[in-house]
Amino acid sequence: MAVITKEEWKDFCRKNPEHSLLQVAEWGELKSDFNWTPFYVREGSAGAMVLFRSLPAGLKVAYIPRGPFGSDFDRLWPEIHKLCRKNHAVFLRVEPDYWCGSPEADTLKNSMEGFIPAFATVQPPRTIMVSLEGSEEEWLSRMNQKTRYNIRLSQKKDLTVEESDDTSLFHELMVTTGSRDAFSVHTEAYYKKCLECFKEGKRGRIILVRYREKPLSAMMLFTEGKRGYYLYGASSNEERSRMPNYLMQWTAMQICKQEGCTEYDLWGVPDEDETVLEEQFQERHDGLWPVYRFKRGFGGEVKRAMGSFDYVYSHLLYKGLKFADAERRKRNGS
Repeated sequence: MAVITKEEWKDFCRKNPEHSLLQVAEWGELKSDFNWTPFYVREGSAGAMVLFRSLPAGLKVAYIPRGPFGSDFDRLWPEIHKLCRKNHAVFLRVEPDYWCGSPEADTLKNSMEGFIPAFATVQPPRTIMVSLEGSEEEWLSRMNQKTRYNIRLSQKKDLTVEESDDTSLFHELMVTTGSRDAFSVHTEAYYKKCLECFKEGKRGRIILVRYREKPLSAMMLFTEGKRGYYLYGASSNEERSRMPNYLMQWTAMQICKQEGCTEYDLWGVPDEDETVLEEQFQERHDGLWPVYRFKRGFGGEVKRAMGSFDYVYSHLLYKGLKFADAERRKRNGS
């Protein structure tokens, strides 16, 4: 079985830079504090970090977030299936990082014999990717007029921007945002562990915007390889006319560029075709639609990853888990 150590996996990632943040050993270290166990599987030039989570009766689910990557996938899958069966996984969920229609996505999909569409997704499949190529004036030229205006306005509103390690403050802002926009947030311990895992090389940091010492907005920014990631962001309910979120995103883009990134991933938007997004964003207020209204202005390209796929090892138990998930969604109104 081609299971390797964490240090060997780090070396593999260094030699194969075309991987997602969610496939690095540090992400596995983060998740290991929150009921997941990472394994690192390599076969030839392909690899994947596989996370396992325990269920009752000694059973588990397995998950590959934004992976696998490389090539030789036909050789990799048998090794992953061996690992999953050995760990009594009911099923394996895979959410690749390749964009729909790309040659890489086609190659991976052709290797995924036996996989079926998943009954749920973990990561949002659709995002907006902002190019960091060219000068800052070129960035602005690719944005819509309102976003350009708001960025320039924010620079005149007596706001200050700093890097912070205050996870308590960040969590407070996240709770405020979650209450306002109706989404759940992680614990402070989770955000603290995020910073701890990615502090080396400043691959993870909090960007905080203040007005007269009053915290207005904050985000947790990650950089990995050529890509920057906006995974977690929050804002207070005060002084919103000063446009702190625009200054925060502008600063994040500048930091990503300084770190050698060529693109900035704004992460989740509604999973709809761009035509639908543009037709409905002004009237929709549910889910990720308010987020899309904000993110669309930064001049990025709407892209969709391949999606979410399951490989089932126990069909009866899988059917039960699928039913339980559907019931949970009904109770939560989703």
